[in-house]
Amino acid sequence: MSQQMVNFASDNASGAAPEVLEAVFAANDGRTMPYGNDHHTEATSQRLAEVFECALTAFPVATGTAANALALATVTPSHGSVICHRHAHIEVSECGAPEFFSGGGKLALLDGADGRIDAASLAASLATAGGSVHSVQPAAVSITQLTEAGTTYSVDQIRAICEVAHDHGLVVHMDGARFANAVVSLGVTPAEMTWKLGVDVLSFGATKNGALSAEAVIFFNRQHVDSFEFKRKRSGHLFSKMRLLSAQLNGYLENDNWLRYAAAANAAAARIVDGIANLPGVTIKHQVDGNQLFLLLSPGVLKALLDDGFQFYQRGADADGRVHARVVTPFTTTIEETDRFVAAVRRGGSNG
Repeated sequence: MSQQMVNFASDNASGAAPEVLEAVFAANDGRTMPYGNDHHTEATSQRLAEVFECALTAFPVATGTAANALALATVTPSHGSVICHRHAHIEVSECGAPEFFSGGGKLALLDGADGRIDAASLAASLATAGGSVHSVQPAAVSITQLTEAGTTYSVDQIRAICEVAHDHGLVVHMDGARFANAVVSLGVTPAEMTWKLGVDVLSFGATKNGALSAEAVIFFNRQHVDSFEFKRKRSGHLFSKMRLLSAQLNGYLENDNWLRYAAAANAAAARIVDGIANLPGVTIKHQVDGNQLFLLLSPGVLKALLDDGFQFYQRGADADGRVHARVVTPFTTTIEETDRFVAAVRRGGSNG
């Protein structure tokens, strides 16, 4: 076995970017007011307004789960529902947090290929939803960008979903845990992928892409801000030393560092795709639009990768014994690591 392990289980496995750490160290010097009443947090709002080219209201939080759950709880009453994909992160990986923080709001699930819902299925579901005191009332739609299949929603797909949602009086939330990867992949501006299409509130991810632990909830439609501040405090997510969260976001955004990190992560995934696309023993299940690969691996390829020190999530096997694997390339991935991965796949495939 190789002595050097390579963790491709998640982009959360990587450390923080040097620019983010430098910003935290700088903010740590001296004393300032707590609970976000500091110039670092003010600067975060200003930077985000510049990045998104609009007036907005932004709230730093420490985790993606907090960002999603508190954002959705703010726009969803306890008798309401949030429509999302069946495999959305808020459904499968957040332990009921959106339901908990909304005081009983429900997630309404839609199917869709490659991790995406579409405007037609959304319209069909809304045609028969709500309207009765005996049922939950649709309140919001949540889409994930990148999706949980590693794909992007196109600009046209987002616009169509927003139009249907708004026609029915629903708020549109975007779970942007890998927002930067999607921006780079689509080659659009942050504004062109969000509020210009009708997105009302965004969970802006940074932790997976170079921060220590920092996200932001961004309200583009500020009439929906409502009780967010109180929910953040009551849930324990109003940090007393908020400047140290805000500093991470400032270092992340400065000089477009965040886009550079995402481009590196995406490029690493693309290099793997190019290397394994025609090799035996591996099937790429979805189009790779960012830094996540979903693969079917033969037993031989699986063994070769594990023997060479690669770590990734395994999610069961198909009828032919091929293992479903998720491989995620962090922004710190090196060319040597991607080429080692390709070499191990080639070796495992040739051995059957």
